[in-house]
Amino acid sequence: MDKLPETREADAEDVNVGSIFALAWSGRSLICWTTLVFALVACGAAFVLPKSFVATSIIAPVSNSSSGSLGGLSSLVSQFGGLASLAGISMGGDSKKFESLAVLQSEQLTEKYIVSNDLLPILFASRWDPARNTWKSTDPKKIPTPWQANQYFKTIRTVSTDTKTGLITIAITWKDPKTAARWVNDLVNLTNEHLRNKAIREGEADVAYLNEQASKTDAVAVKQGIYNMLQNEINKIMVAKGSNEFALKVLDPAIAPEKPSSPLPVRWTLEGFFAGLLLSLLIVFNRKRRPNLSAAY
Repeated sequence: MDKLPETREADAEDVNVGSIFALAWSGRSLICWTTLVFALVACGAAFVLPKSFVATSIIAPVSNSSSGSLGGLSSLVSQFGGLASLAGISMGGDSKKFESLAVLQSEQLTEKYIVSNDLLPILFASRWDPARNTWKSTDPKKIPTPWQANQYFKTIRTVSTDTKTGLITIAITWKDPKTAARWVNDLVNLTNEHLRNKAIREGEADVAYLNEQASKTDAVAVKQGIYNMLQNEINKIMVAKGSNEFALKVLDPAIAPEKPSSPLPVRWTLEGFFAGLLLSLLIVFNRKRRPNLSAAY
């Protein structure tokens, strides 16, 4: 009596699984040695290779207190913002938040920080000769430039925003934990300083312009409106001058991490183990497959 299709499939599956285990067992010596070597090499590499540390800081962007440099648009937005949103018209988001995030990652700010702190010899230590306090090569093409340092800095710095909370996390990965933490905190402070000075310059320019316009008119109503805008600009200047965290409020400053982020010996050993196991199995199965192919031809 013939077996049912389900029974034949089950027998075939048992045969296949059994054949696989039998084949693996036949090559157990190769599998064990290959797996062991890969695990030991990965473990050794994890202890020998330079350690990398990640310093992070959590910051919150400061919201706009008003929209528009002269305060004239803020009332329009407050009056018509709800109606515009119902009609599907965008009145713009919190521009100060976007500006803060953009400046924090800007090439201009990063390059300024690199140059002012003389970070080129640190970022390109392999090209620097500390004994002679100069670059090893005199070829201009081999001497790093601030632009190259800026591009390299992008690979060690990450800035991410939590879509739910709006909080920003800035992280820098470097071989020295104290240096990584200092760079993170310095970039946040430099961003605040840059945007604070920018707000003060713009506010003072607006005050000068409004004073000039006030001197040109005798209309009481117009002067009253100008003086109201003047008061608004003066208030913004005072806030900027009195706030160190003008654009970015630091919720959790970066500190030097004690444990490296990479390489991790346990993780690397496990990865080496599984890599060796997979490679050795492929070698064993390929050896078995070759005779079968030869016999077929």
